Amino acid sequence: MAEQTLAREHAADTPVRKRGNARISQPNRQSPLERRLRNELQAEVLFDDFSRGRYSTDASIYQMRPFGVVVPRTQADIVGALGIARGEGVPVLPRGGGTSQNGQTVNEALVLDTSKYLDSLVSLDVENRIATVEPGITLDALNAKLAPHGLMYPVDVSTSARATLGGMAGNNSCGTRSLRYGNMVHNTRALDAVLADGSAYHFGRIDDAEAMAKAEPAYRALAERMSALYAREADELAKYFPEVNRRVGGYNLNELAPNRPDRAPNLARLLVGSEGTLGFFQQIEIDLQPTVKHKVLGVCHFPTFRAAMEAAAPIVALHPAAVELVDATLIELGREIDIFRPVMERYIRGRPEAVLLVEFSGENFDEQKAHLAKLVELMGDLGYPDGVVEALTPAQQTEIWGVRKAGLNIMMSMKGDGKPVSFIEDCAVPLADLPDYTERLTEVFHKHGTEGTWYAHASEGCLHVRPIINLKDPEGAPKMRAIAEEAFAMVREYKGSHSGEHGDGISRSEFHESMYGKRLITAFEEVKQTFDPTGLFNPHKIVHPLRMDDTRLMRFNPDYKTIPIKTALDWSAHGSFASAVEMCNNNGACRKFDAAVMCPSYRATKNERDVTRGRANSLRLALSGQLGDDALTSHEMYDTLSKCVSCKGCKRECPTGVDMAKMKVEFLHHYHARHGRSLRDKLIAHLPRYAPKIAWLGWLLNLRDRIPGLAKLSEKIMGMSARRPLPVWHARPFRDTNSVGDATAGEVVLFADTFNRWQESDNLRAAIEVLVAAGYRVHMAQPENGGRPLCCGRTYLSTGDTDNARAEAERTMAALMPYVERGVPVVGLEPSCLLTLRDEFHSLLPGPDAARLADNALLFEEFLERECAAERATLELESLGGERVLLHGHCHQKAFNAVSHVERLLKRIPDAQIETIASTCCDMAGAFGYQAENYDTSMAIGELGVLPAVREAGNDVHLVADGTSCRHQIRDGAAREAEHVAVLLARQLKRRATS
Repeated sequence: MAEQTLAREHAADTPVRKRGNARISQPNRQSPLERRLRNELQAEVLFDDFSRGRYSTDASIYQMRPFGVVVPRTQADIVGALGIARGEGVPVLPRGGGTSQNGQTVNEALVLDTSKYLDSLVSLDVENRIATVEPGITLDALNAKLAPHGLMYPVDVSTSARATLGGMAGNNSCGTRSLRYGNMVHNTRALDAVLADGSAYHFGRIDDAEAMAKAEPAYRALAERMSALYAREADELAKYFPEVNRRVGGYNLNELAPNRPDRAPNLARLLVGSEGTLGFFQQIEIDLQPTVKHKVLGVCHFPTFRAAMEAAAPIVALHPAAVELVDATLIELGREIDIFRPVMERYIRGRPEAVLLVEFSGENFDEQKAHLAKLVELMGDLGYPDGVVEALTPAQQTEIWGVRKAGLNIMMSMKGDGKPVSFIEDCAVPLADLPDYTERLTEVFHKHGTEGTWYAHASEGCLHVRPIINLKDPEGAPKMRAIAEEAFAMVREYKGSHSGEHGDGISRSEFHESMYGKRLITAFEEVKQTFDPTGLFNPHKIVHPLRMDDTRLMRFNPDYKTIPIKTALDWSAHGSFASAVEMCNNNGACRKFDAAVMCPSYRATKNERDVTRGRANSLRLALSGQLGDDALTSHEMYDTLSKCVSCKGCKRECPTGVDMAKMKVEFLHHYHARHGRSLRDKLIAHLPRYAPKIAWLGWLLNLRDRIPGLAKLSEKIMGMSARRPLPVWHARPFRDTNSVGDATAGEVVLFADTFNRWQESDNLRAAIEVLVAAGYRVHMAQPENGGRPLCCGRTYLSTGDTDNARAEAERTMAALMPYVERGVPVVGLEPSCLLTLRDEFHSLLPGPDAARLADNALLFEEFLERECAAERATLELESLGGERVLLHGHCHQKAFNAVSHVERLLKRIPDAQIETIASTCCDMAGAFGYQAENYDTSMAIGELGVLPAVREAGNDVHLVADGTSCRHQIRDGAAREAEHVAVLLARQLKRRATS
């Protein structure tokens, strides 16, 4: 087999892959392959251990280290890289978002990642509803470009925010609404692809004799050979290819059938689903659909899982657009995740064993409501009156579908080494057999001592099921294989498909022969040999497979071990620091561009290194020794985490709860313990300690940005960007005073943070004025035995100085606990500081006191809105006369779901028009945006949303941003002044206006 020979020959220059977490070094530096790629291409070329490690995994259980990575900038780079790989005898792996479930996008090969640059909508024919795209464009990005024209691409995969069209074509993706629109293969018109020998063709219909006569001889010969192969195997295909819509296994030879009433023979559709094994897609021509004007959704509740399965067929008879399953496991896990808990509370009644999400869509809203009424009637007939929760508005439906789209990732949020494993995940059986199949498969799981999690496409008989298996256990892989063999035998019995949506990869390719028979496997090998005779493209997928249970191919296996380290933070909630890192399952949700925050640095750079997944992979590989003994504290790891702005977006938005901000603190602790801290790090960290001593010199410090040359000098000495003015020291810093206010509404203790105390003191004064006006007696949080003011330790955490951060936390907790014990709320203005009391204090000082303080610590807006809503506080505010207020939420406010409190508080101002900027992080991020090496990234991220929105706002718009860093970024990047909500409220106080 040519492809195996190629891989073996190249492997002579590299160590043989070993079991467990033995380190796999890269090929000799500046090998002929790397040298040629760097010299002959415009592309980014990555051959370092860290980059190869980041590309060694996808969303499957497998891990295979590539020889190197090329990120092509142009189509010419693709052609050039293929030519070089061919000349050097190196296999090639096309890759998009890297979210494949079965190991399609990992291999010992040269990876070509199209997702960064090759992401254009090449052409759009609105009238005929046809588009041509490059392979790296994501589905959501494409649909955003199509939406103004009333069009969409209908293959709506759950990973739409990060799934590339090239990856979808390679995998023959399906989606939630395939019942109506079909799979990727049904919506692809043509493909431009480069073959192994360097020839490039436009693949499409082959039934037009006149067009084929004008085609290149080699293309005609290829089409004739494939047509002849189909004709030879037509009977065998009819016998073994199951009659279900969800069949994506093997090669689509059936797409070459002539004289079909529904579609013509098309070579492009043979390439769809080929998983990068036949050619490299340069452009894809696709059919579009009109956007659906109206949708309604019914959430159907069932007391048992089988009842839901039995209801699927009669529900499908109502002709819905989608019928999706959510099982009890997913429901209960969703209730444990902050971002999904409110959705579960609103739309799930009681404790159902399963729910079916049933969508109807069309041009007329009343017609869809009538369909929904029939669904309600049907549920009553089935014995489940009041079993449907209706969602009629787009906002409601988006919330519910968000849970379903995150189904896989919610499942993977399970703690511990046992995880739901993908290998029989998307078997499809005829709908009538679904109840029996699911029941029998559950019995198989029980036989092997495990359970399965279920969700997805009940309408198509394709339920995503993942048995919970610990692959670190020696019995894990054998158990996986035994379940696979029994499950696939059952699928054959029901004449279903063992590969119904997520492709073949490593998990399923091995089982094609038992599913399709030896003759069709020989036909598949002939397809591969015809298109790729030297085995250049993605070896061992679909044909000549590897064993699916080969533990040497797995990310986790019985030999997997982690390096013991003494951690600085408490990781007991996850079991260990390593276990917390391993919660990342490579689902790629951090790569999406429509999230509330996550992941700002990736949005700016589009580098795998700068996304949460890439960082987590690097930490995992380092903690398990796969990058060398000192990798955890290496400069390469520092570079990997350097662009993480600690926004905490991943803490809330990652479905598996990866908290990279906390991980970065832990890493920096170990890194600086080995390498020491720079002058800049020390100045940032110790700000709370020296600020009281030098504040009286503020006028002198402020000269840095007034006297020419000083800014550049400070950049040279400290690395603080000369292009960014430093915060201004206030001429009248905030000093703690005696308690003020009459306590008619109650008491509150104000926690004055370092930044508002010394640099933006008017915010604290405004907050006191508003709290007193609202009827509160305001106490000042002060240290027990006097001395310098309290600090949350945020500046120390930002540099990984956990010892000093813990000392600050102890001082602060000692000062605040007497108030907490009396039930007096602790209120703060700066989100990054106050929320440290709710977050990092748990990791620095775990125990009941930290928990009690966290429960009692509130942002100014959270407290005041809560009190106003309970009618304990009264705010008498002047009208804004219809003026607009533009709000930018701090990342930590978003992470703790606190932006809504600011919005509601602002709406208490009479006649105020409130608008919240939809954006990711502003990316000043404390000291991050001041550092010279980060300035360009900081501004690039600011330009993704915040800064353009502020510039577009008129001068009469009130700008509100509660974060100190956010206000500085707005001032520096948009030349506008934003203010804390407390300042705006203080200005609008009636008592102030009439005094």
